[in-house]
Amino acid sequence: MNIHEATQRYESWMRGCTAVVESHLRFKHAQMEKDPFLFFRGTFYRWAQLWPEICADLSGAPRVLAVGDLHVGSFGTWRDAEGRLCWGVDDFDESYPLPYTNDLVRLAASVKMGIDSDHLTVGFREGCDAILGGYERTLTEGGCPIVLAEHDKTLERLGLSEIRDPAGFWRRLQALPVIRHGLPHDAKQTLEKTLPEPDLDYRVARREAGLGSLGQPRFVAIANWKGGLIAREAKGMVPSACLWLSNPAGRRSYYQEAIASAVRSHDPFQTILGTWLIRRLSPDSNPIEITHLPKQREEDTLLDAMGAEAANIHLGSRRRVKSILNDLRRRKSKWLRSAAREMAKAVEHEWKDYRETVFERRRAARARRR
Repeated sequence: MNIHEATQRYESWMRGCTAVVESHLRFKHAQMEKDPFLFFRGTFYRWAQLWPEICADLSGAPRVLAVGDLHVGSFGTWRDAEGRLCWGVDDFDESYPLPYTNDLVRLAASVKMGIDSDHLTVGFREGCDAILGGYERTLTEGGCPIVLAEHDKTLERLGLSEIRDPAGFWRRLQALPVIRHGLPHDAKQTLEKTLPEPDLDYRVARREAGLGSLGQPRFVAIANWKGGLIAREAKGMVPSACLWLSNPAGRRSYYQEAIASAVRSHDPFQTILGTWLIRRLSPDSNPIEITHLPKQREEDTLLDAMGAEAANIHLGSRRRVKSILNDLRRRKSKWLRSAAREMAKAVEHEWKDYRETVFERRRAARARRR
């Protein structure tokens, strides 16, 4: 199966899981053509096929409830029940029982591609060492939620202290066109349940966000409440692509389980109701793109924190911690660099094939129209 067949089959399966927004899916395809890193983020389903083949020596590592689609853009901030600013993985769509090595290799491969596309300046070896250092230390210590609100130095070193833009955030959200028709009844009921008051006046817009999840329906309810704007998003859930490969008729999602078992100070608004993922949207409760961070940032500290957060999530599979640490200590020092380099190379090769085939199809279509 090549990348085009995989994409076609996965998206056909996806349509059986949710009401796909076809215009968003077309936009995703256009983004995937632009560069290897965007392609990498949009084709997690292909990674699930290639990784066991290319990294066969890592496939037997201890299994955990993994993120599944971990990369440098998988992180964001939220407010916990005490109102503190927290940071960590904010996307668990692809959570699935996998070898712990899968998450680490995917994260390191994204670092390699980020370096190649000039989004990161850290050396590849230093970046992989930082990931492994944060991961092993945090596993050994039993985990630690990453709460930023009371640690200004950490906040600044991660480059997060300069990204707040409340006015711009709400302006962009309010500019979204209002949905007049087509809001599913269960989505409407779910959004209303999450608002702070019954009978609150609100409007609903369709939202386009992310890259890997483009095509999944997203509706956001926006309201004025007690002197300010609030927003709740409902995103249609699709199970992990690993289920597409192992059991296409299955519909189980591990999203809620992955969040609940991770070592973190949880976002009280993030939950699954029926077939919808509910989140509070605000300037400080949003994903953070690596390209949106200021240039003045300590990337080794950032990657160390990403490795630590991967460990916080894998600690949800507590019975595997000892076997993971034993497995880590048996491996050669460069195992992560080697595997990530091979996977990044495979992704770039697939991107070139994808782009060239799309170009040829367009040229053939133009020729037929003449």
